[in-house]
Amino acid sequence: MDIIKNFRRNKTAFLGSILRRISFLFKDDEFYLKLLFLFELHKWPNLKKPQTFNEKLQWLKIHNRKSEYTTMVDKYAVKNYVAKIIGENHIIPTLGKWNKFEDIDFEKLPNEFVLKTTHGGGGTAVVICRDKNKFNKKTSKNKLNYSLHEDVFRKWREWPYKNVKRQIIAEKYIKSNNSNGLIDYKIHCFNGKPKLILVCQNRFQNNPMAETFFTEKWEKIELYRPSHPNPYVERPTQLEEMLKYATLLSNNIPFVRIDFYIVDNTVYFGEITFFPASGLSPFYPNKYDKILGSLLNINTI
Repeated sequence: MDIIKNFRRNKTAFLGSILRRISFLFKDDEFYLKLLFLFELHKWPNLKKPQTFNEKLQWLKIHNRKSEYTTMVDKYAVKNYVAKIIGENHIIPTLGKWNKFEDIDFEKLPNEFVLKTTHGGGGTAVVICRDKNKFNKKTSKNKLNYSLHEDVFRKWREWPYKNVKRQIIAEKYIKSNNSNGLIDYKIHCFNGKPKLILVCQNRFQNNPMAETFFTEKWEKIELYRPSHPNPYVERPTQLEEMLKYATLLSNNIPFVRIDFYIVDNTVYFGEITFFPASGLSPFYPNKYDKILGSLLNINTI
């Protein structure tokens, strides 16, 4: 029975990858998203009366399109936007901005830095340099060029990315003394209220990334992805500060995720995400898809 289930899942995953390759053929966003949902989550979504978290994210892709969202997902433009709300001291400094990799003057960059594309693209969009003498320009160029050609809107119909200017930026490399690397605090806000926090460790490390979910009161939730460890993480001293900033940045938005880092007791803004995993990732256990869906009120749109 497990063999049959795995075969079906692998088959639909393969069909999903094919669908994304020919996504430009689909002009009807809703129909395309339904097909994508079917291939990724193995069921047909209810987008007339969405109930689950993943269904509601697909609904929001179609029905919640505000011009300011483009600024909020632009890795460069968002910094000025966020600075006006929570303060310049919480923004990671930008070291440069270019239209293509060949324009980067590496001589002007410090020994450590981070390169990323402005329009997202997940892990493929980030390159970390910890020692310029060992920096592999060829590999980095290929990685960033691949990201620059990724059309997030076309593949996933995430509207905020449609009009983001695709560029490369360099940021100051910030690091933590934590042995698990820089900890990423991803605060999920439902109708302007922080309700769920995903803590990520070992990102961009050699070890598997660890993920742990907490409530806004720092109560651990047994919600996980099987491939990722979910260890307990100590409550950060700056938790209330991060929750305050997340509340300010999520005001009047049905759902958004605000990410932060903490370095030397200072909270730094990471990024804003409207559709974690594009609303196409299963929950384990599955009941949390409905639980989180019940927190998201789309009737305010």
